[in-house]
Amino acid sequence: MWHIPPRDTHALRDLYAELLAQAVTIPSPTTDCLCAAARRAGVSVAIGVNEVNAEASGSTLYNTLLYIGADGCLLGKHRKLVPTAGERLVHGQGDGSGLRVQTLPIGRLGGLICWENYMPLARYALYAEGIQLYVAPTWDCGEPWLSTLRHIAKEGRVYVVGCCSAMRTADIPDRFPFKTKFLQGAGEWLNPGDSAIVHPDGKFLARPVRHEETILYAQVDLRQVHGPRWQLDVAGHYARPDVFTLTVHRANRPLVQTFTEGKDTEEAETS
Repeated sequence: MWHIPPRDTHALRDLYAELLAQAVTIPSPTTDCLCAAARRAGVSVAIGVNEVNAEASGSTLYNTLLYIGADGCLLGKHRKLVPTAGERLVHGQGDGSGLRVQTLPIGRLGGLICWENYMPLARYALYAEGIQLYVAPTWDCGEPWLSTLRHIAKEGRVYVVGCCSAMRTADIPDRFPFKTKFLQGAGEWLNPGDSAIVHPDGKFLARPVRHEETILYAQVDLRQVHGPRWQLDVAGHYARPDVFTLTVHRANRPLVQTFTEGKDTEEAETS
């Protein structure tokens, strides 16, 4: 989507069909495997997936952040609200139903995807839910993005986990014609990575990693979330609700609603 011109519809159709075939329905045997792995390892998981809209056509994809508990249970999901630039050719727009924070034994976990993190009101919706562990999976990298991660950490007094796709040009299979046509001069790395973990004071706990596939680790102490909010709590004493208010619509926005004759509206929507 970033390299093929939108007018080249046949190439884009072929790639979209392949992506759709590899995408994920939630729940499904694929997510069952992820849940089993989380349960065996005893870890909570936040993972990005291309999600199929199984509730309707089964042909539209969402850029989705999926949450799994350490007990292997699906906790929730968030569909990216606004696909950015070329992403609009691939992903649909999510709704506010997943704009929530998950309560885990290790803390309150939530996040936004890529440039959603530049949406102040979306960030504030998570701050107002008491988020402590903030995940920001992305394709972005470089200094402006890393400054954004540090700003979010300082603004919300949260631990921020920035996870980026470190991708080499060689990772794209040679069978795709667009690789030869458009990526000849792309160099070794399409994306250098820059994954990082940030302390609530805006300092790096795990510094950005470039040109390497690895796992970052950091130790979390929630007192470092609570203590600094004495000075700045943007969803608390710094909020000024007498001046500013935010309304978040968290209802599902289904494409199809089924009504059965003889049932009241609430019962019909549930069915």
